[in-house]
Amino acid sequence: MPVTVSFNGDQSRAAFQLAHPKGNIITLEMVRALRSGLESVGENRRLKLVTIEGEGSDFSFGASIPEHAADHIATVLPEMHGLVEDLLDLPAATAAVVRGRCLGGGFELALACDLIFAAHGATFGLPEIDLGVFPPAGCVLLPLRVGPTRAARAVLTGRSQPAAEWLECGLLTMVAPPESLRAAVDEWFDGNLRSKSAAALRHAVVASRAGIRAQVRALLPDAERLYLDELMRTHDAGEGIEAFLQKRVPRWQDR
Repeated sequence: MPVTVSFNGDQSRAAFQLAHPKGNIITLEMVRALRSGLESVGENRRLKLVTIEGEGSDFSFGASIPEHAADHIATVLPEMHGLVEDLLDLPAATAAVVRGRCLGGGFELALACDLIFAAHGATFGLPEIDLGVFPPAGCVLLPLRVGPTRAARAVLTGRSQPAAEWLECGLLTMVAPPESLRAAVDEWFDGNLRSKSAAALRHAVVASRAGIRAQVRALLPDAERLYLDELMRTHDAGEGIEAFLQKRVPRWQDR
C-alpha cells in the first residue's frame, strides 16, 4: 500500500504514512490513494488534526521522474494539484511531519499543509530546475508561505536548505530531535488542539485558509498550463528528464 492511515482512540487525529521503497517517491497511485483517504477522513466530525509523514528516514524524495515524461505528465500533474486543493479544503488542521529529505513534490505536499513539524537534520528543497522543469505548486505555495524573495531563491537555484533556515523564516512550526519528533507532535496536539471544539476548528481552518485557497485557485491553473502547454514542448524539459533516467549530465540547448 502506498499510503496507510491510523487513528487515535477518540478519532480526533488521523495519521497518514507515505510508503515507497525508494524515498517515498510520490507516484500517481500514491496521490490517488491520499486523495481517497482524505475524502474519507474528512467525513469524521470529531477530526481535529491530520498528519502526513513518510515511512523510514525520509519524508519524500519527490515526484516520480518517469511519470513526468511527456506521455504521463498531463495526467499526473492535475492529480497532484487536485491533492493540493483537497488539503486546502479538508475540514481539519493539517500537518506534515518531516524527517530527512523533503524534496520536490514532497515539499509541495508539505507546503499545502497548515503546519510543518521537522526533525533536526531535515532538508527541504525544490530541485526541479536541475531537470529542466519547475515546480508549479511550489511556485504558487512557497511565496505565500515565506515571501517571494526566499521562494525565488529556492525555485531558481534548486538548492536544498536545512530545517533551521526554514524555521527562521517562519515556515516550520517546530524542529525537534528525530527520535522524539513524533512525541513532540503528540505533545503539541495535546497542548494546543485536543481541548478545542472540532466544530470550531472546522470553521477556523476554512477562515484561516481563505486567502491562500483563493490565491491557489487563481494562480495554480495558470502555472499548470505553463508547465504542460509550453515548458513540456521545449527540448530541455525532455532532455532533463531523459538525462536523469539515463544517469548522465543533461545537454541543454536552451530551447
